[in-house]
Amino acid sequence: MRKIPVYTHPAAGWPALIASTRKLMDYKAFLRGSISVLGSNQPKGGFDCPGCAWPDHNSHKSLDVCETGIKVIASEAMSTRADAQFFAKHTVTELQGWSGYELEHIGRLSEPLYYDAVQDHYVPISWQDAYTRIAQQLKQLDSPDEALFYTSGRVTNEPAFMYQLFVRCFGTNNLPDCSNMCHEPTSVMLTRQLGIGKATVVLDDFEQAKLIMMFGQNPATNHPRMLEMLAHAHKQGCRILSINPMREQGLKRFRNPQKPTHMAMGNSDDMVDDVIQIQIGGDTALLTGIAKWLIENNKINTDFIHTHTSGFEPLKQWIQQQSWADIELGCGISQQEIIDVARLVADSPATICTWGMGITQHVQGDDNVAMITNLLLLMGMIGIDGAGASPVRGHSNVQGDRTMGVHERPNQKLLDSLERVFERPMPQEDGLDVVAGAKALINGKIKAFVSMGGNYAVAAPDTSAIQQALTTNQLNVFVGTKLNETMLYPGVDNLILPCVGRTERLVTAKGEQFATIEDSMCRIVATQGHLKPISNTLKSEAQIVADIATQLFGAESTIPWQAMSEDFDITRDYIAQAIDGFEDFNQRIRTAERGFNLYHPARHREWHTDSGKAQFELPKYPITHVATQMAEKTATLNTHLNQQNNDQDNSNTVWQLTSVRSHDQFNTMIFGFQDRYRQTDRRDVLFMHPDEISRLGWQKGDKVMISRQDSTDNERTLGPLILTEMDIAANAVATYYPECNDLFDLDTHAPDSHIPAYKSVTVLLQRVNINIGMAESA
Repeated sequence: MRKIPVYTHPAAGWPALIASTRKLMDYKAFLRGSISVLGSNQPKGGFDCPGCAWPDHNSHKSLDVCETGIKVIASEAMSTRADAQFFAKHTVTELQGWSGYELEHIGRLSEPLYYDAVQDHYVPISWQDAYTRIAQQLKQLDSPDEALFYTSGRVTNEPAFMYQLFVRCFGTNNLPDCSNMCHEPTSVMLTRQLGIGKATVVLDDFEQAKLIMMFGQNPATNHPRMLEMLAHAHKQGCRILSINPMREQGLKRFRNPQKPTHMAMGNSDDMVDDVIQIQIGGDTALLTGIAKWLIENNKINTDFIHTHTSGFEPLKQWIQQQSWADIELGCGISQQEIIDVARLVADSPATICTWGMGITQHVQGDDNVAMITNLLLLMGMIGIDGAGASPVRGHSNVQGDRTMGVHERPNQKLLDSLERVFERPMPQEDGLDVVAGAKALINGKIKAFVSMGGNYAVAAPDTSAIQQALTTNQLNVFVGTKLNETMLYPGVDNLILPCVGRTERLVTAKGEQFATIEDSMCRIVATQGHLKPISNTLKSEAQIVADIATQLFGAESTIPWQAMSEDFDITRDYIAQAIDGFEDFNQRIRTAERGFNLYHPARHREWHTDSGKAQFELPKYPITHVATQMAEKTATLNTHLNQQNNDQDNSNTVWQLTSVRSHDQFNTMIFGFQDRYRQTDRRDVLFMHPDEISRLGWQKGDKVMISRQDSTDNERTLGPLILTEMDIAANAVATYYPECNDLFDLDTHAPDSHIPAYKSVTVLLQRVNINIGMAESA
């Protein structure tokens, strides 16, 4: 076995502080950014970090921010502007050739812009003229369903509530959001099984857990503030397992920048006890094996199952039908390794299962979430301290936006409530999610696209096709703080509307306003920026929504749009009337020391499901789905090679590919090229285990092309990429998102949640040259 290159230092520590400081300087945001960092995630008067949705610590910490959060703050707090002068120098055609990294660093949007097709430039436009164009185009649509209204998870609760209300008053439920691309299986399956699609734990539960099972997560990069809680739980005696095809080096040890003994003396805390290195897509098979051993050895909580659940007998029968040979084939590890994990589950009085997009972004993503929930139900680990389901969301308010009604498939209770409060009918037909919306765009059924934040085309599969489709639209509207690739494919009317950022002060005619967000654990907290806005012409997202609604609906509207945008207390009063759990919203958010938790019925063993009990669910895909798919592709390839009398089988090989994010990015925001824990400083790489590289007769540094046949038998290619060593499971390779998104098609998704399969597709690899002599990364 070849030695695998690993990052030997603890996570965070001095490297994180140095990288954060450099990024503040790179963005020319050292002063503005540093001031903002000090106000991030503070109990009173601070703003909620616009990065991840990990909850704020309950203690009064002078600093509660991480490296990723500082980079996101630096991006927003930068003093450079992408203003009219910048756009006068660069055509849109030229900017289409710029990378995401280059666009990220050009500066903050500072004035409303309109695309002039004759000049091929974005040019300034007045706010009123922009609103007039938007209203004219929306009124000309044959149906409200010809418009698609996308939302990013950075939008706070108050403008999100106004936005979904505006869209429904316009007449459609076409409200896709970033949930469709990250945790949709969580929302769908937890709702079906527990009655609500959210975490059943609060932060204090991590203090009392005895076993934490982390599925498909890389907290050191994606939500580093979780590391402190993991290290603390481990010190309390909690055993922590990482279930992941890739051994993430940032999960070994944690050097806390706020502990003097760590920073001055080089101490660190341990975190993960063991890595269960399953193959890509093997989670359901692993969970099936664990459940099989628990059931066959009578280690389950029969009292809880009898009292609180429905559907156990069909699940038990299905599990008993699964052979150990198929389970091993499905997850890629041995029966004994699975039993060892099952014994830990059996012995734990308090188990938390926490997961990220490594669980959800598969065609079998719904099955993965269902089996995690099944395991928790088998052991009675819902509704007790120190135990439960803990999905960790990506964007800071993606969960809150959903709670506010940003949902393409709203439940009837929400629609009835909105009709009652606002005394007007709401559309009843389900709208389009990200996948269906993108297809409708490509097929010409969508004529207007409105984006409240986000980078829709680049975040979704089939990026190039979506970008091309946007050029045929009658109207594209982008509300945001920074220029991104989706904005560079203009239709007939194409407008960019710059908004105030999370770190900036929001002052209206009614005085300074604060907003709210909901974190991954159902806690509602206030957020209030204190920086002076980068430009006097910026408007708040709420004001932009109100102005468009006023222009579109005019005197016919009985909804006080302008009052809601000027005084968020009015908006919160409406939320209190329309959304369950927000009674006395204004009083509670002002008097609570650090927000309040929404009531979660499942935490109290109340099950708002169809059966009235927690529901076991059977997987829809065979547990050998991924292995079978790869075997079929391999057989087809071998037949093709034999027909051509080609003995060089190693030049074409079948693999399972997953997409990953680097340590120097947040979602589609590319801060730089340094992936510290994976020890590479470039993004055009393909990660593979060094033993697999040797088996193929290849070498580190080789150039490799990736290809795959999509669901319509079209060939998709990516590359060439530089072969790079990584401790990843056999038959598995990884490359960076979002550069790989054209490999993924819109038809390859989970059946119920429709989430695209970013984390598991079968691909063909072909070496295209001999070693190019890539230098070792530090």
